[in-house]
Amino acid sequence: MSDNINLFDLKSERIRTLHFTWFAFFLSFYIWFNAAPLMVYIKDALGLTSEQIKVLMILNVSLTIPARVAVGMLVDKLGPRILYSVLLSISGVLCILFAMTDSFQQMAMMRFLLGFVGAGFVIGIRMISEWFPHKQLGLAEGIYGGWGNFGSAGAAITLPTVAVIFMNIFELGPDEVWRYTLGISGVVAIIYSFIFYAAVRDTPKGSTYFKPNKTGAMEVTSPGDFVLYLVMNIPLYLALAVLTWKLGLIDASSDGSKIPLLAETTTYMIYTFLFVVYMYQAYHVYRINKHIFTEPVPEIHRYKFKQVAILNLSYFCTFGSELAVVSMLPLFYYQMYNPQELSTGMSIATASLIASSFAFVNLIARPVGGFFSDTFGRKQALIILLGGLSIGYFLMSLITAEWWIPAAIAVTMFCSFFVMGGEGAVFSVVPLIKRRMTGQIAGMTGAFGNVGAVTFLTLFTFYDTSTFFLIIGATALVVMVIIALFFENPKGQMAEVLPDGTVQMIDVS
Repeated sequence: MSDNINLFDLKSERIRTLHFTWFAFFLSFYIWFNAAPLMVYIKDALGLTSEQIKVLMILNVSLTIPARVAVGMLVDKLGPRILYSVLLSISGVLCILFAMTDSFQQMAMMRFLLGFVGAGFVIGIRMISEWFPHKQLGLAEGIYGGWGNFGSAGAAITLPTVAVIFMNIFELGPDEVWRYTLGISGVVAIIYSFIFYAAVRDTPKGSTYFKPNKTGAMEVTSPGDFVLYLVMNIPLYLALAVLTWKLGLIDASSDGSKIPLLAETTTYMIYTFLFVVYMYQAYHVYRINKHIFTEPVPEIHRYKFKQVAILNLSYFCTFGSELAVVSMLPLFYYQMYNPQELSTGMSIATASLIASSFAFVNLIARPVGGFFSDTFGRKQALIILLGGLSIGYFLMSLITAEWWIPAAIAVTMFCSFFVMGGEGAVFSVVPLIKRRMTGQIAGMTGAFGNVGAVTFLTLFTFYDTSTFFLIIGATALVVMVIIALFFENPKGQMAEVLPDGTVQMIDVS
C-alpha cells in the first residue's frame, strides 16, 4: 500500500471518513474557543473584570481533563461513530445556553461545562487509527488533528466578522451581538451531529473493532507500570485542585465587595471529593490489574507504560501550551496594540486575525509533524519538535508593542509550527502502543494536554506575558531531555486478541 494519502480521492471510504471526522473535530474546537475572539464584547456586556476573564479561560479547559479520560474509555467500548454524534449534539446545546447567560456566575458554570467538547479529539484518534495503516497513521492523524485544531483559528477569523455583519445588517448592539453569533455555531454543531452519524462507520468492512478486556481503568503489564500509572494519574486531580483553589480567590461580585466565587467550605468539599475519586480510581486500577502481581503477563501481550507517560508529558507541553496561548492571544495583541496607546492601533477583529496565525499553522504543521514521525522516527521527531518549541516561545517572550506587526506574526507562526508539529508527532505514536486501548491512551494523553493548559493559564494569572512564554519554553526543554533519555521507538509487532480467541499480530515498525 502506498504511503501517500490522496485527500481528493472521495471515492475512497477511508478518505471520506477522514474528511467527515476532521470536520467534526473542527466544529468541536470552533465551539470550544468561540468566546475568545468575542471576549471584548462579552466583557463590556456583563461588566467582567480582567481577573474574571482569566478565570473563564481556565474554566474552559478544566472539565476536558476528566472528560477525555472518560470518553477515551467509552470510545474503546462503544465506538467513535455514536460517541462523536452524541458529543456534538450536547456541545451544541451547551453553546446555545452559554450565549443566553447574563451573569458571571452563569457564564462560569456554562464555560466549565463546555470543556466537555474538548473530549471530541480522543474519539477521532480512535476512528482514524481504525481506517489507516501504520505507515500512513502519523500523517492521517496529523491531518485529522491539524485541520480539526484549526477550528480555534476559524473561530478567531470568522466570529468577529460575523458579529460586525450582524451589527450592521440587523442593527444589533454590542451587548447582544455576541449571543447570536455564538448561538449559531451551536446550531451548526447539532445539525452536523446527525450528518456524521449517517455518513461514517467505525471500521472498514471486514475489520475487527478491538475492545479492551476490562473497563474502568487502563490495563498495565508489570508491577512497575502499575505504580507509574498511579503516579501519572495524580496530576489530573492536582490540576482540578489548583483550579478549585484559584476559583476560591476570585471576587464574584460586580461591586468589589469580595464575594468569593467558591466559598471556603465548598472549596474543601471539592478537595475531599477529588481525593475520594482518586482513591476510587486507584482501587479500580488494582482490581483490573491485580493478576500481574501473581502471574507474569506473556511477553507477546506486554507494553511499556513509560511510553504512555512520556507521551503525556509531551502533550502537556505541546497541546497544553496551545490551549493556553489560544485562550489569551487575541486579548494580548489587542491590548498591546491598543488604539489608546498607539496612533496606529487595531480593532479586536484585527487582533483576533493576528492571534489566529498561531492556530492557522495547524493546517500544515500537525500533518508535517506526523509525516516526520512516520518517515524519520518517532523519537527523533519528538526531540526536534520540542526543541524548536522551546526556541519559539523564547522568541514570543520578546514581542513588545514596538515590534513591527508582520514580525510579530512571523514569530507567532514559527512558534506555532513546532507546537502543532509536536502534537502531530505525539499522536502518531499513541495508536502504536496497544490498539485495543487506543482510546484510553489517547484520553489520558489528551487529558494531560488540558492539565498543561490549566497549569500554564494559572501561572499566567501570576506572571507577565513574557515570563509566561519563558516558563512554557523551559518546561519543553525538560521534557525533551526525558524523551532523549527514556523514550523508545515502537518496533516489531503488537498482539491483539480477536473475539474468537485467536491472536492477530499488528506491525508497528
